[in-house]
Amino acid sequence: MTGPRSQDERDTLTVEMVFALVTAGLLAAVLYVAVGSPALFGDLGRAQESAWKAAAFAVATVGFAVRLVRALWLFSRQRR
Repeated sequence: MTGPRSQDERDTLTVEMVFALVTAGLLAAVLYVAVGSPALFGDLGRAQESAWKAAAFAVATVGFAVRLVRALWLFSRQRR
């Protein structure tokens, strides 16, 4: 693409970026609760609880990153 972007193109890009961030955040929250539910709602020992929370954080972080990259990558492919 050459030249400056039009206002419509900039607005579309902004909406797509916000959509990618919001859906990635929602996915991360769901994954954290799903993986960390034994620690959040169960009666575990301190070590087990921290291990479940660490695993939940790791899974949520990976899910967030994958969703964000995938959404933005698909959007860039559609623009070509």
